[in-house]
Amino acid sequence: MYPINEIFYSLQGEGHNTGIASVFIRFSGCNLCCAFCDTEHQKHIMMSLPEIVDEVMKYPGAPLIILTGGEPSLYIDEPLLKALHLTGKRIAIETNGTRHLPPGIDWVTLSPKFGFPGGDVQPCVMNCCDELKVVYFGQDLSQYDFITAEHRFIQPCFVPDKQQRIINLQLCVDAVLANPRWRLSLQVHRLLGIK
Repeated sequence: MYPINEIFYSLQGEGHNTGIASVFIRFSGCNLCCAFCDTEHQKHIMMSLPEIVDEVMKYPGAPLIILTGGEPSLYIDEPLLKALHLTGKRIAIETNGTRHLPPGIDWVTLSPKFGFPGGDVQPCVMNCCDELKVVYFGQDLSQYDFITAEHRFIQPCFVPDKQQRIINLQLCVDAVLANPRWRLSLQVHRLLGIK
């Protein structure tokens, strides 16, 4: 049984896979307590593996499953990944990197939550991913140099205050211009008004 907050179908709104139709499996709970967290993932129902697969298969055309949270690495295991692969879809995960991942994940988005105000002090144990996505507050990007990633994104922190969102976005633009190996990632789903 797995604690599932929600399973839904939408477009990936962030990072390298932006715009891809995806089935999101949001797990409940996280091992971090970041001040800026904007995800309401605490509520859940316990779902069996067949129930999860049945829900995913309601969207047969979606090429991608995204395991998210909360922190999905608290719950995923090889039986889950094997069953999800049998759907014919690729499996991606969005993780904070504080736990090692089981084999069988096709795309790893690592979003470490250390080294900036409001983040968490738990160390990142992962040093390799497909995509590194950093919530940016103006922190020194060289602290992430130990992480090997094919793609590096910085993303402005979403906050309720519109003026602060503009400031956060400008910080990211300036950082990418100063550090061109990084790319800007916007939360396109917010701009489109979709989940």
